[in-house]
Amino acid sequence: MSNTHHPYAIIGGGLGGLTAARVLHVHGIESAVFDLEAGPETRTQGGMLDIHEENGQKALQAAGLHDDFLKLVHEGGQAMRLLGPDGTVHVAEEDDGTGNRPEIDRGELRDLLLNSLPDRTVRWGRKVTGARPLGDGRHEVAFADGSVITTEVLIGADGAWSRVRPLLSDARPAYTGISFVETDLYEADTRHPRSAAIIGGGFFIALGNERGFLAHREPDGSLHVYCALKTHEGWIDTIDFSDHATAKAAVLAHFDGWDEGLRGLVADAETITPRRIHALPVGHRWDHVPGVTLLGDAAHVMSPFAGEGANLAMYDGAELALALATHPGDTEAALTAYEEALFPRSEASANESATSLDTMFSTDGLERMVEFFTTTPAVQ
Repeated sequence: MSNTHHPYAIIGGGLGGLTAARVLHVHGIESAVFDLEAGPETRTQGGMLDIHEENGQKALQAAGLHDDFLKLVHEGGQAMRLLGPDGTVHVAEEDDGTGNRPEIDRGELRDLLLNSLPDRTVRWGRKVTGARPLGDGRHEVAFADGSVITTEVLIGADGAWSRVRPLLSDARPAYTGISFVETDLYEADTRHPRSAAIIGGGFFIALGNERGFLAHREPDGSLHVYCALKTHEGWIDTIDFSDHATAKAAVLAHFDGWDEGLRGLVADAETITPRRIHALPVGHRWDHVPGVTLLGDAAHVMSPFAGEGANLAMYDGAELALALATHPGDTEAALTAYEEALFPRSEASANESATSLDTMFSTDGLERMVEFFTTTPAVQ
């Protein structure tokens, strides 16, 4: 295929890459987004996200989409419950409409961003196989379909296993010691009323003995559950997750003695999917390289226990686009300004995430989280 030039090339069509493209568009700058998925409907986009006032919502404001975002917010989604292994409710907070972290379905948020872009901004089915510098800040990107592009500004928004990151850094994500097993319970109010009652209307945590459950009620009435286990990196490989009965038994063996209602979040589930949790080193940064930078998980993938991943990716995308828009003709000044703000911001969140992981999955994690929620003002 022919070599095509795009002045601004964004690798990865997740929330961060799409936010960058949208904010560039708002400022009259055309970009091209390349995503490895075959199309926007290739896979479901995951569960609920709480969008924080100080970063995710600021990004949506820069994108001119905040009002449309508010129309999609899941009413009641900021409710929170914290339980112990015996099913005792230790903390329960209702969503009274005053919180600053409204919940939205990840797929709906991505669609909001996608639909705000000009047609053909996103090129689907373009899996990057490599990228190399051409000199003078220009780069070449090669794709699995044989196509090649060149660009003056290469933005790696391609997630934890970024193909752009090696241009800047040798760092690779490492296993955090926590594995998730994700489950779904559909039509919960009618088919799984016990589980629906336990989880309530919003976010749910149950902790004890270095393990636990995190869950959300979805707008469609389903329950999405993250079963979190402190286990060795190879544990997932010892289980056949295509055999649901066997997989459920293997997971539930870690929850012997737990309340039967909590165990039902696995036992009664319609789906079961494993996922290891990885993170880059806290404080990951790089020396500036002309014409290329990173955002979101490509720059600072961290465990999800600070709830900042999607928010930071969107904020990174908006801040990068704003830097480029306010430094016309001086890409290096724009990228340098962006990175100088990015590094301390992402280090603070990565520290918070790592600390939360250690707290939640310690031997006294339940007690420490009860203290956090009952003594920290405005955690919502």
